[in-house]
Amino acid sequence: MEMTFRWYGKEADKIQLQDIRQIPGIKGIVGTLFDIPAGEVWPKDRIKALVDEVEKAGLTMKVIESVNVHDDIKIGLPSREQYIENYKVTIRNLAEHGIEVICYNFMPIFDWIKTDLNYILPDGSSTMAFEKIGIDKAPEEIVREVEESTSDYTLPGWEPERLAHVKHLFDAYKEVDDEKLRENYAYFLKEIIPVCEEVGIKMAVHPDDPPYSIFNLPRIVKNREDLDWICNVVDSPSNGITLCTGSIGEDPANNVYDILAEFCKRDRIPFAHVRNIKYLGNDKDFYEAPHLSSEGSLDMYRILETMYENGFDGYIRPDHGRMIWGETGRPGYGLYDRAIGASYLLGLWEAIEKNKNKE
Repeated sequence: MEMTFRWYGKEADKIQLQDIRQIPGIKGIVGTLFDIPAGEVWPKDRIKALVDEVEKAGLTMKVIESVNVHDDIKIGLPSREQYIENYKVTIRNLAEHGIEVICYNFMPIFDWIKTDLNYILPDGSSTMAFEKIGIDKAPEEIVREVEESTSDYTLPGWEPERLAHVKHLFDAYKEVDDEKLRENYAYFLKEIIPVCEEVGIKMAVHPDDPPYSIFNLPRIVKNREDLDWICNVVDSPSNGITLCTGSIGEDPANNVYDILAEFCKRDRIPFAHVRNIKYLGNDKDFYEAPHLSSEGSLDMYRILETMYENGFDGYIRPDHGRMIWGETGRPGYGLYDRAIGASYLLGLWEAIEKNKNKE
């Protein structure tokens, strides 16, 4: 297991690489080229510059999050052919510079949804939350609230050039149900996975967030059955999962521990987002809790023990964190609470490892 930390680059992230380097146990960066629109090729020189910058700071970069999939691929338009070819070139370019895992998603329009980006906890810290009553708003209203809440920081999956066409995208998805989206997803995987096998890249799909339909949009990466279908439709070690405990856990019907056990044992989880959530008791409402088990609804010790016992040997990041100690910035992506979360997870892993070695 290798603990990593997401970084958006010096132009888009107020956190510096030297700050991340000082977190005990953090070895790698989960990187991105945030300014490249979905569908465009990631140039070799840009990738090399990013890798060089990270390595100069004493860190590695083996995981990219995300190479976004263009909506034309998801919808199944004729223009998808060029976008898929571009994606293949990007895969080759990333592999050439040492990238091993590409995290991505196949969610229509919105990469994720939260209804409150500044949910205040009793201790005064702020986090992100999802309450279904808030989803009754028009999509355009939610877009406006997100833009206002994030100030100068763009959130992944909520890039301005994409959100400017929300109404058009909803019209384009009108004929796309779960079955059609699966058909288009299978087409995409059958095109790109042979390239991944050739160059040694593992694709790792992120679960839907939340893992159920909103705005009547299809959702096809939401539970154990969906993950099994994905792994089987193109049965290859290069076709894997970014198992996000928070996203999968947002539906209480999903048994996070059983899902982890199965897909770790099948060696289909090269990358994991490990975070806690707290159910609010109102039909799947939740907020993103501190990592500590007692602060949320998930047992983080059990999560990591399940991963360890079933052979997980991939990359982990602590995913999101609260805003604490007066820090401001991109919601979910401050330095302090994610550093605490990473240290907590590393401590759990060390205890599990040592206990197992005594047996």
